[in-house]
Amino acid sequence: MKQQLETIRQQALAALDAAETPAALEELRVKLLGKKGELTAVLKQMGKLSPEERPIMGQVANAVRADIEAKLEERKTVINAAVLEAKLAAEAIDVTIPGEAVTMGHEHPMNQVLQAIKDLFVGMGYTIVDGPEVELSDYNFTKLNTEEGHPARDRSDTFYFTDDDSVLLRTQTSSMQIRVMENAKPPICILAPGRVYRKDEADATHSPMFHQIEGLVVAENITMGNLKSALVTVMKQIYGQDAVMRFRPHHFPFTEPSCEMDMQCHKCHGTGEVDGAVCSTCHGEGWIELLGAGMVHPKVLSGCGIDPEKYSGFAFGMGLERMAMGRLKITDLRLIFDNDVRFLNQF
Repeated sequence: MKQQLETIRQQALAALDAAETPAALEELRVKLLGKKGELTAVLKQMGKLSPEERPIMGQVANAVRADIEAKLEERKTVINAAVLEAKLAAEAIDVTIPGEAVTMGHEHPMNQVLQAIKDLFVGMGYTIVDGPEVELSDYNFTKLNTEEGHPARDRSDTFYFTDDDSVLLRTQTSSMQIRVMENAKPPICILAPGRVYRKDEADATHSPMFHQIEGLVVAENITMGNLKSALVTVMKQIYGQDAVMRFRPHHFPFTEPSCEMDMQCHKCHGTGEVDGAVCSTCHGEGWIELLGAGMVHPKVLSGCGIDPEKYSGFAFGMGLERMAMGRLKITDLRLIFDNDVRFLNQF
């Protein structure tokens, strides 16, 4: 038995010296010291020895086990160090190699135009305000003098949340006019940009979700001339001093008198045709509607606790997407929402 133990020791130490990987080392540990290992198999024969031989063979067996375990730890340290060194060499970074160019992002074209518009109005003394997109019908319609039965309140045009049509996705940021006038005294001069929602079919100039910029000025002696002057000043700054615009009479429940402002189509330059075909941007009209505006209706003022005999005001609402289309010469509104990097990188 002593000879067997010595043979196991010599073969084990040689095998452990030859092991090069953690997996090979673990395989040898199980083979030599496991429950079914070679050393364990020899020790099971101890019962056949005489009482005098057992202590002697026990000491020899313990010495063999200790030598094998010591060699295991030694090889484990060496192999782990070699593995770590190889990993570090494989993952080494050569700081002298030129790095890959990182593409920097930039503002979305819509945000570029929005910021330009905000800057213009802030420079004219306007304050930027924000409000809820999930709105009450009272603020979106009723307090803006849009009574029950008005086509704008129809379910075919508006996204309602409740069966009684009392809660909806706002169709205009005009609701901010009411929220501000109920909580502030004239003079009032605000700009309210934000998302609005209408059941429009998506085409070159429409989207069921779009952005509107609402403006409101209330003070003493405000006239239609103030409204036209403010809008023309801003539009000339946005589209250039050569931009051609017009005002048309219109009707809105919350303004009286009311008007709409158009800009000559930047694609067909007012002709309504491009290469002999109907212009897809203005649908052959030659003009693109920019915004609706007018003098704040006396009923709206009095409903918010403002004396219409003393104060007057004007309001306007413009679509940001159409403003961006005109400023950046975009021919299809849907391109703004497609998130095509090839398109966005042009701006």
